[in-house]
Amino acid sequence: MAIQTRKKQEDVEIDMTPMLDIVFIMLIFFIVTTVFVKQAGVDVDKPSALSAEERKNAYIFVAIDDKNQIFIDKDMLQPSEIKAKIQSLRTENIEGEVVIQADKKARAGLVLEVLDIAKNSGANVSVATERVE
Repeated sequence: MAIQTRKKQEDVEIDMTPMLDIVFIMLIFFIVTTVFVKQAGVDVDKPSALSAEERKNAYIFVAIDDKNQIFIDKDMLQPSEIKAKIQSLRTENIEGEVVIQADKKARAGLVLEVLDIAKNSGANVSVATERVE
């Protein structure tokens, strides 16, 4: 004689709340710790160079357009305001480098003045160019 055993079926539910909590905490962590690059805010026609290389720590971009206007983080600045702006942005990321994006038609004297001011702010500075293949 065969004995049949009846298993009691239990309703099993998976509680997703702890997993969602962890996902949201991780999302908040990554948003808070992300370093946002300070873009210049304008497009410039950069000169070409064979020695162009990518800068990994580029953080602050200074643009000089064809009308000799200077922009940092979409704000138009005068040369006298550049050092203070760079120093205030560097408090967020002290290792961040400054990249000067000068238009081909920008005045060379202005580009050199901005380069000198940026270097005097204590940052590593480079000038952006287009890579020639």
